[in-house]
Amino acid sequence: MSGRREVHRLRTRLDAAFGRAPDASSDPEFQSDFAKYLCVLVSGYFESALCALLLAYAQRKSSPDVASFVERQLGPWTNPKVEKVIDLFGAFSQDWRDDLAAFLVDHRKDSINSLVALRHKIAHGESVGTSISQVRLHYRVINEVVDHVMDLIEP
Repeated sequence: MSGRREVHRLRTRLDAAFGRAPDASSDPEFQSDFAKYLCVLVSGYFESALCALLLAYAQRKSSPDVASFVERQLGPWTNPKVEKVIDLFGAFSQDWRDDLAAFLVDHRKDSINSLVALRHKIAHGESVGTSISQVRLHYRVINEVVDHVMDLIEP
């Protein structure tokens, strides 16, 4: 399995969901609900993309038993705040840890952590104030990070 291919598949599905987003003239409540839906999808995409890349790496570089172990370990991995992402990739390679610790700073760190916090609040029924345009900004950052990780582990 190619991690890049799986990321492309996931991204295509998410791009289609953004394509169905209501425009600014739509009912504000509907826009808000759709923004929450997109927030959950973007956060899930981030988790799935990172796991797919690591699993593809394990399948390329190790025995089937080790790849199976990695797959089982990645199964329950959720809520990818920046620190968890750095720790996960750092468990594979100190170079990856160092690279991501330097890359996931400032606006990237803020965006990732905000997205995960929003998703957590949405999942628990809390009131959140977000818009489709804000979620689009998070999605751009997430794609930037996923692309960086792809280039890092699948040069």
